[in-house]
Amino acid sequence: MNKFNFQYCQKIVVFSKDSESILLCKRKGENDYNEVYSFIGGKMEVEDGSIIKGLEREKREEVGEDCKIRVYTEFTTNVFFMKKSGDPMVLPHYYAEFIEGEIVINEEYSDYKWVKIKDLKDFEPKISTIPDIVNKLLKIKNIILSEDSIII
Repeated sequence: MNKFNFQYCQKIVVFSKDSESILLCKRKGENDYNEVYSFIGGKMEVEDGSIIKGLEREKREEVGEDCKIRVYTEFTTNVFFMKKSGDPMVLPHYYAEFIEGEIVINEEYSDYKWVKIKDLKDFEPKISTIPDIVNKLLKIKNIILSEDSIII
């Protein structure tokens, strides 16, 4: 393993219009988190050309073109993760708001749910860091401006 290589895996934390729920999707066929609910997003690809293009591609692939969300691109909360394979990952988590449209999950997921933030601690199965990430992003919400966002 090269000590300077890691995967950059962007996650989009989608809050409902009323900011009371978050979108979680149940992973399917994954080594590390099979049948566990997570945020949407994935590894940036060289062909993306930019972080924004990577976010756009992941959103489109995972929840469909029709689903529109506002992503605040200037602020993230980050997590370091070591995969079972030994590959290190850096996961920036972006605050996003659902705008409109139908959610159509792809083959990477078997289900999706809007989970109330107040119920998040007891909701299972989920990635254990989800409640902490949501709480950190809720703090960021108080300082973000719509001009710091894009609609994808």
